[in-house]
Order: sequence, then C-alpha cells, then structure tokens
Amino acid sequence: MLPFILKGNLALPAVGAPLFIISNPALVMAQCRAGMVGSFPSLNARPLEQLDEWLSEIIEGLTAAREADTDAKIAPFAVNLIVHKSNTRLEDDIKLVMKHKVPIVITSLGAVPEVNKAIQSYGGITLHDITNQRHAHSAINKGATGLIAVAAGAGGHAGTLSPFALVQELREWFDGPLLLSGSIANGGAILAAVAMGADLAYIGSPFIATEEARAAQEYKQAVADYTGEDIVYTNLFTGVHGNYLKASIERAGLDPNNLPESDPSKMNFGSGGNAGAKAWKDIWGCGQGIGAIKEVTSATKLVERLTREYNEARSRLCSA
Repeated sequence: MLPFILKGNLALPAVGAPLFIISNPALVMAQCRAGMVGSFPSLNARPLEQLDEWLSEIIEGLTAAREADTDAKIAPFAVNLIVHKSNTRLEDDIKLVMKHKVPIVITSLGAVPEVNKAIQSYGGITLHDITNQRHAHSAINKGATGLIAVAAGAGGHAGTLSPFALVQELREWFDGPLLLSGSIANGGAILAAVAMGADLAYIGSPFIATEEARAAQEYKQAVADYTGEDIVYTNLFTGVHGNYLKASIERAGLDPNNLPESDPSKMNFGSGGNAGAKAWKDIWGCGQGIGAIKEVTSATKLVERLTREYNEARSRLCSA
C-alpha cells in the first residue's frame, strides 16, 4: 500500500536508488520531473553546508516545475541517511532534513527509532533497506514506514536472496510500502516487481550511465559496455558485501577471482574522507542488470524508455 505522499504523483512505479558519490540535484530533479522518485545520499553533499544548498535547489526546482505544468506527474524526492554509528554527521543531516521537510527518507545500515520519529513528526515517511527477514522485522518494529528489499544482483550493498523468495516471505507478514531492488533495468522488470507484490521498483545502476550522473565517463561507459557476468560480489571494499564491476577491480591491480575478506567491524562512514568513499570512487559498484543498458543517455530519456517498456509489458499481458 502506497502512502499518500506517493499516490497519484508517479508516471512510473519506481524509485531511483541513492548512488553514493554519483547522485546529485541534477539527476534527482530529472528523475522526479520524468515521473519517478529521485534520491541522493546526504553524504554526497560535502561539506555539510552543501546539503542545505542541495535541498533548497531541489525543492525550488521541483516547485517551479509543478507550477509550470500543473497536469504533469512530478514525483517527490528522497534523501538517504546512513545511520551506521560511524557516520558522525548523522545528527546534523537529520536537522537539515527536518528543516526542509524532506518527504521521503531512506535509511541504511541500521534501524533507529529516533530517526523514524523525527522524520514522521512533520509528515515524512521512512523506508529502510533490508536484505533478510530479521532486518525487516527489526526495521518495522523500530518504526520504519516501509521496506526496501535489496535482493540478489542489486548494485552496491546487495543481499543474496532471490527477489521471489524475499518478497514472498515479506508479504506473508508485511502489507505496508514495499520496494524491490535487484537487477531491475527495463520496464518488464518493473512490472515483474509489482506483479510479485512490491509497490515500487528500486533502480540504481542504470542511472550511472546518464549524463546527469556525477560519475567518471569511463565508469558510465563501462555500465553500457559490460553485462551481468562482469560483476563481482565481495565485502573487501567497505566491509559489507556488494556487487562491483570486475574491470574496475582489475584496474586497481587486484585479482577479482581471489579477493580477501574484509572485517565488517571496520566499516567507516564518517563525514571526512574514508575507505567507503574511496571504494565507490575507484572501485565501481554496479548491479547485475546492466546488460539492458546499451548507451550513456540523459536521465529523462532513460525514464521515458523504462515507462514505455513498462506500459508495453502491461499491454502484452492484458491482451494475452
């Protein structure tokens, strides 16, 4: 069940995942204007003052777009907060999110009741990303509005469960807002996510290969050139298992077929330079669905393609 914030405002049942380092106001606004939720990690805005500026820019830009075309379906936006204990900026970020009344907050790496209460106090909603049932129950018990099921094949910090298994088991006990992530890169996959029981698809990697994305051109082109067989699953770079492009690991002088394990207790999402940021800059996170990405294009054109494919897939099923 979708909350009021999302009802009637989407041209496509999808949310653009917050891409560490890569997502920025230009990408977020392009996604929202095209009819899907756009998002970015608060830690992408450095220093802290930039977060205040970004939030003002996005809110003003989307308000102007709605005023210019009152019939357009312009989606709300979201901010991702890393609630892991190593994020020393969390409290300051929450204050800015509350100041600007960000409509949707995505929380990662820990569920904290106080964070949920703070966002919900002004009418916002919180979506917590999970990879298993234990984390899902914990998130809801601690007050999250909804869940983001991060299944096998997702870019970045991904789980190992099949999306069929993960969504099926979640829907046995949870009837609230549910998003699904994991190799979703075309309109048919978006429809499949909804058919399985998710309310919205959660899409990240395809947007790396967009003109608005704050990624190196080589990274963007790699997303367009490689396929799911070129993805490596490892926890070496941040302490949490994730999917990465094999070519970037090789460029760093490492053997992607013989990577050591990392100590999860060494995760560091501090506000300064950190290993996590370095990993996402030099080692390219990416999901297994990139075989559907053939070119670097604008975010608007990508959403238009996804929307067209989604509608075509619906029509095929309805006429079958």
